[in-house]
Amino acid sequence: MTYRIDCLQYANWSEKIFRQMREGGLDAVHVTITYHENFRETVLNIERWNRWFEQYPDLIFQGRTGDDVRRAKETGRTAIFFGAQNCSPIEDDIGLVEVLHTLGLRFMQLTYNNQSLLATGCYEAEDMGLTRMGREVVEEMNRVGLVVDMSHSAERSTLEAIEYSTRPIAITHANPSFWHAAKRNKSDRVLKALAESGGMLGFSVYPHHLLGGSDCTLESFCKMIAQAAELMGPERIGIGTDLCQDHPDSVVEWMRTGRWTKKIDYGEGSAAAPGFPDMPEFYGDNRDFGNLEAGLRAAGFDAEGAAKVMGGNWLRFFDENFTPIQASGDAGKRAAE
Repeated sequence: MTYRIDCLQYANWSEKIFRQMREGGLDAVHVTITYHENFRETVLNIERWNRWFEQYPDLIFQGRTGDDVRRAKETGRTAIFFGAQNCSPIEDDIGLVEVLHTLGLRFMQLTYNNQSLLATGCYEAEDMGLTRMGREVVEEMNRVGLVVDMSHSAERSTLEAIEYSTRPIAITHANPSFWHAAKRNKSDRVLKALAESGGMLGFSVYPHHLLGGSDCTLESFCKMIAQAAELMGPERIGIGTDLCQDHPDSVVEWMRTGRWTKKIDYGEGSAAAPGFPDMPEFYGDNRDFGNLEAGLRAAGFDAEGAAKVMGGNWLRFFDENFTPIQASGDAGKRAAE
């Protein structure tokens, strides 16, 4: 059985997009439900998702474990897994880690570009690593089965999270710096440490993370994946498109600026191009997910290897890391062991 899993999207959700997920054969999607929202605001976002699950039960349902991906495949639907791109929803209360996991959160970034209470973001000049609270929260995330995501974090913080976490972490949406040296892309040192600890990297098609930006080709993208497989091993890689579909440009301003500044922050954009960049020709929306598999085969992956990247590796990771340690026996051991 082969599976298709996209381990990061943040779209302007609608019936159209849910149907495109089905047209693209997506069995599971990790969706961002919060950036800078506090706990109460995050709960309201979950409530909105509950209404979508109620409205479109033939298309989507909430996923909580790897078995839900299998159920989605069997029933012709897409399992939706919740994630947070910042630690804002736990505010300064470690007890909210377990509460959010109970509500269905399965991934949480320790920081979104900036310094947080937990770690340092990739845009800061000084990387202080994990904070005291950061180490405590990582331990609690490990206990309950909430995956540590370091996609927007700085190098030292990422390496310390990998080292301190007793369960594998994920970088759900980024690319290797050896291919394109964006601030958000990851060094060989990080990628090797991630792989050695049993973690996962999801490759992003967001143009600011691509060599050539919006003009990036499928061939270049998939050759990069092949190189990363040589560096990390074929079991530690998957897809995390970072698809931001159908949003007005005001949303990317919210993502970058949040509430922490009164000034416009252009992030990886610029004053001349402040909005969402155009997607590359090979990936416009979920209907193009199959293009990635074709590109992987052209880049030298056999059918089994391509299937692992398209979803098999993420499914194994979900199986091992979404349940509390006390309920899963040896689930807290690193996959690498």
